[in-house]
This record gives sequence, C-alpha cells and structure tokens, in this order.
Amino acid sequence: MAAGWGLRRGLGLVLLRGPRGARGLGTAHVLRQQQEFTSLEEKPQFPGASADFVDKLDFIQPNAISGIPIYRVMDRQGQIINPDEDPHLSQEQVLKFYKTMTLLNTMDRILYESQRQGRISFYMTNYGEEGTHVGSAAALDDTDVVFGQYREAGVLMYRGYPLDLFMAQCYGNASDTGKGRQMPVHYGCRDRHFVTISSPLATQIPQAVGVAYTFKRDNASRAVICYFGEGAASEGDAHAGFNFAATLECPILFFCRNNGYAISTPTSEQYRGDGIAARGPGYGIMSIRVDGNDVFAVYNATREARRRAIAENQPFLIEAMTYRIGHHSTSDDSSAYRSVDEVNYWDKQDHPISRLHHYLRGRGWWDEEQEKSWRKKSRKRVMEAFEQAERKLKPGPQHLFSDVYHEMPPHLQKQQEALLRHLQLYGDHYPLEHFEK
Repeated sequence: MAAGWGLRRGLGLVLLRGPRGARGLGTAHVLRQQQEFTSLEEKPQFPGASADFVDKLDFIQPNAISGIPIYRVMDRQGQIINPDEDPHLSQEQVLKFYKTMTLLNTMDRILYESQRQGRISFYMTNYGEEGTHVGSAAALDDTDVVFGQYREAGVLMYRGYPLDLFMAQCYGNASDTGKGRQMPVHYGCRDRHFVTISSPLATQIPQAVGVAYTFKRDNASRAVICYFGEGAASEGDAHAGFNFAATLECPILFFCRNNGYAISTPTSEQYRGDGIAARGPGYGIMSIRVDGNDVFAVYNATREARRRAIAENQPFLIEAMTYRIGHHSTSDDSSAYRSVDEVNYWDKQDHPISRLHHYLRGRGWWDEEQEKSWRKKSRKRVMEAFEQAERKLKPGPQHLFSDVYHEMPPHLQKQQEALLRHLQLYGDHYPLEHFEK
C-alpha cells in the first residue's frame, strides 16, 4: 500500500526502473504536462477504452442505443418503397425465391403431419421465416460456409439440396448422409458447405468464427454466415463468438432470426435492451436491423454485409425481425403461451410468402393459374420423396461404430463383436428386417 501511495504522490517514481538519469527527466516531463493542461483538457490514456473525461456523475441509460430502425425495401402489399433500394433482380431469380419459399412451406406441412401420425419422431417447421432463409442464401456465394441452428432448411433448399435427402434425414434411412445418427431436421451437406446442425444452442457461433478466421488467414475471399435465434444470443457462446470475431477481424455474418420467442419465452422476458442489433456496437461489430418478412431487404443487407466482410475483414451482425408462426417444434404447443389472434395476424397480414406473391402479381410475373399449377406440382414432388423415404430400410447396426476413428480401436471392436453375438442369439426380438444387412 505504501508503494502505491508513493507512486501516486511522486508521479515520477515509476521511472526509477529506467536507465540512469531518466528519473529527473521523467519528473520534469510530467511537471511540464501538468503545467500545459488543465484537468478539463487532459485526455485519458487508458488502453481499455476511447473516451473523454467528464466531471459529472452520470450512469449510461439502458436505452442509450434504442429504436434501431428496421430496414425494408417493399411494403406488405409488395410495393417497392424506395426505387434506389430495389435490387433489380431478374424474373427468373425472383421466381426461384418464391418457389423455394413455397416448396419449403409444403414440405413443412407434410413432414409436420407425418410426425403427428407417428411416422417420424420429431420435426420443426419454418412457417413465417422463409424470407430470412431465402433472402440471405441468395446473397451468398456457393462456396461460403453456412452454420445453421435448426430452422434454416430454406438455406439448404435454395442451394439445391434435394427433397429426397431432406426426407432421408428426417426418416434416418439408409440414404441419409448422416446414417441415421442425428435426430430429424439436423441436416448437413459437405458439398453445399452446410455444416451439420447440432441441438445445443449457440455452439455453432464460436465454431463459425474459427472457420472465418481460417478464411482470413488464407486470403480465401470467402465468408461464413452463422444463423441463430434471439434466444441463442443469450448463451455464453454468443458472447465468445462475437468478441473473437471482432478482435480477430473475421469475415463472418452473424444472422439473428428474431422471431419473438425462445421456445415459449417471449422477447419481453429474454432481454431489456433494444433487441440483438443493439449489442453489436458494444463488441465493435457493424450491425443492421432488417424486416425479415421482406425477402429483398434481407437480400440487400446480406449481400452488402458479405461484400464488406470480405473486403474489410470484419464481422457484421444482421438482426432479421420476423415471427415464428408455427409451434417451436412438434414437442411444443404454443397455444399455451400465445393467442390464436396473435398468430393469425402474422399469418394473414404480414407473411413473407404473401408479400412476395403480391410483388410477383404486381409485376405480371405470376398469376392464379400458375399458382394453382405450382402448388399441385410442388406437393406431388414432396409426396413422391416422402413415400420413397418411407419405403427405404434403416442403416445397418454396424454404423453404430463407424466414421469416428480412421482405424477402429480395440474397445470399439469388442463392443461391435458383442453386439453381433447378441443379435445372432436374440435377433428375432428386434425388427431387423427394417435395417440393411
């Protein structure tokens, strides 16, 4: 304590560690600085922040950053608000947007009902959030790496992932690239640079930053996009990921789907600040809030964020405001915590598919006959893939032990041999006819 007081009183005592003669010079320098500046003119030299001194006690209010505007391009009737923000996409590309969003919607309805009938064990729909998927996916390069949470099937669908593989994964059959080891909707595709989804919330965020850091070091001109919900943003991994991305200056897009609920917890009980975009400046991250039900706004924001992330080697945070129309999953009954009127409002008044449909009709690119034909065709495609997946066998039991080690260690070999002996003795007690030999 005495040494501390001596350092404070002497001002130049710290210079005793320097070369001979430094003490006197340092003390004189400090005294000159004291003479040249008044206390109000003195500038802080602390390394941890950039700011000015003040002489009045005042705490920063929680709403210091609040009311972040929501960027949008078209209104609910599909009209472009500001012609300068029109992305000027071709008819072919806009139709791809629409067909991907509606095909996803059709697949959701069929797989949701299949779970209710006991045909698959679990499912999560994407109702109301299709615009966030397709708008962002379209703005990326095909080689950009995607880390999803579990409600981004539209991103993978936009990249050309076939319906039969969606179905194979949900059924866990022999065509599933994950060989039936994951629960339904945990998709992954190496060829399409879509990292396999895992259930624990936010674990993908620091992992995505690590991949983005490798792209930076390799000068790869590639970006990473990491999707998560506003509920996952409350996890510690989100903090770690944001801070690493900012300090390591990584080309990554943090894409938050703020859909109003973390399962049953509304946003009013999740945080007190102004959503997720308001957190970006605290980490030194460029941030924007967009209308997630406006596929063009999502597209524009993601495209510009990707361009700058690669050019400037810095992260971007996009908060897409949307609404989860469906239940959280087939394990959830959302009527227990929200009203039917609330859900109907978003389903009928502000649905991303309806908004894009209005735009197409207004441009003369779509009509009622095309709508009926496409609905019928898309349902047929989904049903064909569904029926094919249901008929296929499950992966063989030997896959319980494969794809972990290059060479199977002795303890796993013993377990595999024990399982085979058990099935030889008691195989008639198991439905082995449903599995590959």
